[in-house]
Amino acid sequence: MDQEDRIALFLDYENLALGVRDHHGGRAFDFRPIADALAERGRVVVRRAYADWSYFDEDRRMLTRSHVELIEIPQRMGASRKNAADIKMAVDAVELAFEREYISTFVICTGDSDVTPLVHKRRELNKRVIGVGVEKSTAALLPPACDEFLYYERLEGVDLPAPSERRGRPRTTGPEARPPVEPQPEPQPAEEPARGVDRLAVFVAQTVAGLQGSSSGEVTASSLKRTLLRKDPTFSESDYGFRTFGELLRHLAEHNVIELSEGPAKGDPEVSLPERGDREAAFALLRSVVADLAGADGAVALSGLKNQLRRARPDFSEKKLGYRSFLQFCTAAATSGIVDLQWSPEADDYLLTPHSP
Repeated sequence: MDQEDRIALFLDYENLALGVRDHHGGRAFDFRPIADALAERGRVVVRRAYADWSYFDEDRRMLTRSHVELIEIPQRMGASRKNAADIKMAVDAVELAFEREYISTFVICTGDSDVTPLVHKRRELNKRVIGVGVEKSTAALLPPACDEFLYYERLEGVDLPAPSERRGRPRTTGPEARPPVEPQPEPQPAEEPARGVDRLAVFVAQTVAGLQGSSSGEVTASSLKRTLLRKDPTFSESDYGFRTFGELLRHLAEHNVIELSEGPAKGDPEVSLPERGDREAAFALLRSVVADLAGADGAVALSGLKNQLRRARPDFSEKKLGYRSFLQFCTAAATSGIVDLQWSPEADDYLLTPHSP
């Protein structure tokens, strides 16, 4: 038990409950998926929820059954409301951080950006911070401030309607009763960010390359997962259809994106980028294309060269090989003696020529 994380949970209940109701067809908020997700991360020793509970009678019984302490934040009808729950929650969290030093992780359940200073202060005190919020009502500033951020919709056990069934409702900030409105189809974003495995392969390969370049030690699966979460606190392998992080790594290894070998601890393999295989094939492709395109002076401009490689091999991506840019990929090829790379002031571009042995 001494090795377990001790977790303190602070829940801005009105923020989450109304967020779920407003953005998911009037569905009721369910605390159980959050409790289950935290149980996987450590031992929850404090559970507090803040709201004017006269507006959430049924919810109060549900939370009480889950052993959540209910903190009353009375709100007068018609009075201006200014972050009363946020202020009380912040005061309690600061107090608890100094009174209970054994608490290692603070979970802040809200999408309100006003709690961002609280998150920063917890991290200054060497506490891990996990955020939980409804995706469409979470401020953009909040997830990057946390060590890990969990979107309520993506938690195991959350039963939400299919996108075609969801209806939009006007967003308000108070618990007062709303007049009935004619439901309208929820507008779809102009462009939904891709969360495919190809994008994942690029993300992982770039991160492994960065860790290899900045550390003399080996890159283990556990250190890689921590780094991925630091780069994107909303990252979760389940979003890509994998049950565990190890399953994700094995999939990428099978597709030659990474290599796995025995690590310093059982169940924590070492992760590296392939030294041969795809990288050498990509270097060979670059050399072949440069040789084919070389003009009378034997040089090819860097600009537009990547498109030529993709014509020969549509799935080409330097990022899958761990390179942050096409220039970095060409520089590595030049360092390996595949091509020569020089800056040309006249062309205002890098020029590549086939390497002369």
